[in-house]
Parts: sequence; structure tokens; C-alpha cells
Amino acid sequence: MASTSKLISISILVISVAGGILLFYLMSELSKEQRKKMIGEMVSQLVNFVLFMWAGKVLLNFSVFIKDPMAILAYPGDSGAFYAAVLFSGLLLTYKVKRGQLEGLAVGKAFVHLFLLAAFLYEFIQYAWNDQIYSLGSLIILAILLGGFTYLNGRMATGKLLGLLLTVWACGMSVLMVLQPYITVFGYMIKPWFLLLFFVANVLLLLKHYRKDGRYGWN
Repeated sequence: MASTSKLISISILVISVAGGILLFYLMSELSKEQRKKMIGEMVSQLVNFVLFMWAGKVLLNFSVFIKDPMAILAYPGDSGAFYAAVLFSGLLLTYKVKRGQLEGLAVGKAFVHLFLLAAFLYEFIQYAWNDQIYSLGSLIILAILLGGFTYLNGRMATGKLLGLLLTVWACGMSVLMVLQPYITVFGYMIKPWFLLLFFVANVLLLLKHYRKDGRYGWN
């Protein structure tokens, strides 16, 4: 029964991400070739993220892994593995940007757009199909952010747009953390310290781009 529940959860996640990629392809302002290239890069990074989750799960449960490897490798992992994958993926993307292998802001905007689309689909399925009442708050926040992204994209500098959207997301999730017994992202429980670090990082991103431009306008 637990295995069936886990498989259903993974299936919903895969459907949400696949749907997000399809919507990104249909909605993006990039040219057809650029969209294909960006989707290829995002799929590659998503595969890396899953591998990092397995690596994180092994590191966090090494003693169990030695005794029963399949107990650890059967599924990607829990919240601890999710945090580890976020860290490793962030480091890898930063390395690629520093080496000039990726254009940081372009990839960042594509990932944020995909995240909002896929997360919205995931929470919608959880709310409409699985009757998860706590998905409603996240659903509302994601709908607002998607509307904001659609309206501000092209009107606001990319760095400011990303910093603003992610900061608002962190604030919204913090409010939900007070109102609800727990909050999740793609089914993974989010702890207050992770949300705080995420909020601080995005405030710093906003300040960096405002200081770089030397003014407080949109562009």
C-alpha cells in the first residue's frame, strides 16, 4: 500500500513537470530553437537534481545504505535529500555560469517559469484529485506569481523579476507556514530555516541588481 502511494505521488510529480515543460514551450517568448535548447538544458538539470537526491539520501542514511542499498535507492528520497539536491544543483549551476557554459539570467528565468507552471499543476492535482485542502494556499500563491510573471516579463529587468518573484514566493509560503501545520513543495516538507535562507538569498539578489543598475526603476 505504501509502495502504491509512493508510485502515485511520483507519477503526479512526473505529470506535473512534463505538463510544465509543455506549457513553457507553448508560452515562452523565446524562438523555437531557443525553446528547444532551453528545455534540453532544463531536462538535463532535472535529471541531475534526481541523481543529487539519491546521492543526498545515501549520504544522510549511509549506515542503512551499507546494510540494505535497495531500501535507500528504491525512491529518490525525503526532505533531507531534497535540500541536499537543491544545494548541489545550485553549486553546479553556479559553476557552469562562472565557466561561461550557461547564461545565468536566461536559465534562471526559464527555471523559475517552469517551477511556477509545474508547481501550479502539482498543487492543482493534489487539491482537485486528492482533496488536499492545504494545497489551496500554495495554489493561490502560484497563480498570483504566474500572473505577475506574465505581466512583468519584458517590463522588468530579468534579475529584478526573478528576485521579486522568488522573494514574494518565500513570503507567501512563510504566511502559509503560520496558518497551516506544514507546507510542501512537490510533496517535500519545507522547514522554516530553509525558507529563511531562501528568502535572504533572494533579497540579496534583488539588492544586487538594484545597485548594479544604480537606480530603483523597473528596467
